Amino acid sequence: MVGWLAGTLIALSLVGAVWFLVLAARDKPIQAVHLLSMAVLEAGLLIQVIVAAVLLAGGHEAQEQGTFIGYLAGSLVVLPVGAFLAVGERSKWGSVAAGVACLTVPVVILRMQDLWSGTGV
Repeated sequence: MVGWLAGTLIALSLVGAVWFLVLAARDKPIQAVHLLSMAVLEAGLLIQVIVAAVLLAGGHEAQEQGTFIGYLAGSLVVLPVGAFLAVGERSKWGSVAAGVACLTVPVVILRMQDLWSGTGV
């Protein structure tokens, strides 16, 4: 995995989480611009998956290959599910769902970094 890409995605997802949770605190649903920000973050996650797949194909091995690949796949599912729930729930709880999805992304990326570097169990 590329460290600067992972760090950027973590920072963007945390900013998004704060943004969505502030919306929830203000009792506001998400709008199209919020969905666009989630789509940009999803595009970054897709780039990360492609880079990791190329590195894996090139011979790099993660500590637990199957678990790592599962986290890669899961990282692409979290935000669309959160966006779907946020759009379906047009209250502050939709914003909470999007915020929780954004908070999940750094956890998944940090776990993938552990598996990639061989320090995680």
